[in-house]
Order: sequence, then structure tokens, then C-alpha cells
Amino acid sequence: MPLTHPELERLYDAHASGLFHYLVTFTKTEADAHDLLQDLFIRLARLDELNTLQNEKAFVFRLAHNIAIDWLRRRKVRWDSEERLIKELDGGVQAATDPDTEVLARHFASAMQSLPEEQRTIAQLKLWDGLTFEEIAQAQNIPLNTAASRYRYALDKLRTHLRPIYEELK
Repeated sequence: MPLTHPELERLYDAHASGLFHYLVTFTKTEADAHDLLQDLFIRLARLDELNTLQNEKAFVFRLAHNIAIDWLRRRKVRWDSEERLIKELDGGVQAATDPDTEVLARHFASAMQSLPEEQRTIAQLKLWDGLTFEEIAQAQNIPLNTAASRYRYALDKLRTHLRPIYEELK
């Protein structure tokens, strides 16, 4: 029996925001992330039950990861042109009222984009979505130590990339 409407609603309320931000790290566009999020919840709606899961959050992020990887494989041909367009649009950084905030946001977006994808997605899951390393490891089907080390490498690269702007703004 498929999941009921209240179960899906609860799942959406609990995880949609984090899943959306996670999917944006793959798609680079909000529209595509919304499409993948919709696909994810369609798949969840078809599941028989979630009661047997040990970790619901890790499961939905794992499903999101698999959907995103499938999407990347299908979109490989158009990826380069979309990447150039995003860079032309200044990385999608929103204008900020404080000039320092705008500069920092632009540099941070650039620093995140400079990370290898496996480090960038782990940084996203840890920093914005608040997943534990165990949940990240389950979601990406990698060993726990690999998740932790990729996060550490990502932080080191972000610090190196952002240190000059931090010193300038200080």
C-alpha cells in the first residue's frame, strides 16, 4: 500500500528544504532542483512503507543522491554550457545590502564551486543540512571515514580560498 497523504506531508515538511539545497549542489539551478525534488517525492509516494527504515533522513538523502547522479548522467552533454551560463550570471549570488556581505557571498560561492563535487556535496550536507557524518556516509554510500576526510579537505580548501578576503574585510 503506497504512503498516505499525511505521511508524505510529514516527510516533505521534515526534509524538503534540506533535500532541495542538496539537489541544487548537483543541478546548479533551482528549477532543476525543484524537478528532482518532485521526482523524489513521486518515488516516495510509490513506496509501500518507511517504518522499517533505521534512519529515514539518511534514506531520503540517499534517494536524492541517486536521483541527482542519474540526472547528471542524463545531462552530461548540456552540462558545460549551463556551467558557463551560471558563471556569467556571477554564480547566482543574490545582491546584498551590505557591500562586505555581497563580496563575501560572491567569494564563498566561488570557493564552493572550486571544490571537487564529492567535497562540495559533503560540505553542503554538513554545513547547511546538518547531517551527521554517519548520515552523509549512508546517503552517499561511502565509508564514514571517507565522509569525514572529504569534509576536512573541503574546509581546508575553503579556508585557503577565503583567507585573503577575510583578511581584507577584517
